[in-house]
Amino acid sequence: MLDHIGLGVSDYAASKAFFLKALQPLGYGVVMEGPYGVGLGPTGKPLLWLSQSPEKPAHLHLAFAASNRQQVEAFYRAALEAGGKDNGPPGLRPHYHPNYYGAFVIGPDGHNVEAVCHKPEA
Repeated sequence: MLDHIGLGVSDYAASKAFFLKALQPLGYGVVMEGPYGVGLGPTGKPLLWLSQSPEKPAHLHLAFAASNRQQVEAFYRAALEAGGKDNGPPGLRPHYHPNYYGAFVIGPDGHNVEAVCHKPEA
């Protein structure tokens, strides 16, 4: 089980703004910030750390848990408004499993960012 994930980003301000807006529908906000970067999370514990980096890592896939399908849809809208690029609109992905409801966007550094709900529609 993961405790947190750290990402080096090429544009700290752009990435912070993107992830704050995109993950706000999932309850994420700034938990900590300082010279080491910013920690985002939903409950007072940073789960995602962003820090400025000159390095260019390979693209990552980050999937964030959503409580329901409406959160997936709100994430997608917020991420696009924050400058993300569509990589798959909200919808079922039955090739993963019958209730896999996800949405995908490409973030500022080219990472594939997803929100996913595994529950059946309410």
